Amino acid sequence: MKVIIVKNHAEMSQKAAEIISKKVISKPNAVLGLATGGTPEETYKILVSKNLDWSSIKTFNLDEYSNIESTHEMSYRFYMNNRLFDSINIDKANTHVPSGMANPVIEGKRYDDAILKAGGIDLQLLGLGTNAHIGFNEPGSSENGETGQVDLTDSTIKANARYFESANDVPRTAISMGIGSILKAKEILLIASGETKAQAVKDLVEGEITTDVPASFLQKHSNAIILVDEAAARLLNK
Repeated sequence: MKVIIVKNHAEMSQKAAEIISKKVISKPNAVLGLATGGTPEETYKILVSKNLDWSSIKTFNLDEYSNIESTHEMSYRFYMNNRLFDSINIDKANTHVPSGMANPVIEGKRYDDAILKAGGIDLQLLGLGTNAHIGFNEPGSSENGETGQVDLTDSTIKANARYFESANDVPRTAISMGIGSILKAKEILLIASGETKAQAVKDLVEGEITTDVPASFLQKHSNAIILVDEAAARLLNK
């Protein structure tokens, strides 16, 4: 696991976009794993500005809220279309987001099978929750978990409430790639910025590997990059 510390969120976004761009250029038919939330928004803006050729790229997103249609403005399919897919020359048929409306057991199996059929994920982008969740894999999640339905913790619901009218409107469950599914990626890029992520970053990088810190399982991955800004890295032993 390699840790890269940059000055601020802007530099983190530039570096993340650079890493993803290199993958798109070096492997025009690459399979990318993508994330949502506030952290990667600037990264996606930069990627759009680079005018890369996405025509043969395939993408798989980490997760989706349960019981939300893909056309709903709070869905992660809507997020990805709005922030990336609608602005690049990617074939929408090659972009995959789990269905929050499907039977989660059937959809989870279908999704993992689709990733396998595509040849596996070449580069997986991850964000980091304040409780060190990755995807929607909350503390207590199994290291070997596959894609399926998960319950969201109060802290995650609170963190995501800013995107909804109120916390009561945030779905209580989601379908997410499991930690086991994530760890199968050939390369992983986790990005985090801001002081609120500092403890999670410290636990991820320097803590013991435990289900209490889902992101800590990245320590076992042979090709993981942890890209953080100075604020998120402030608790690390330099």
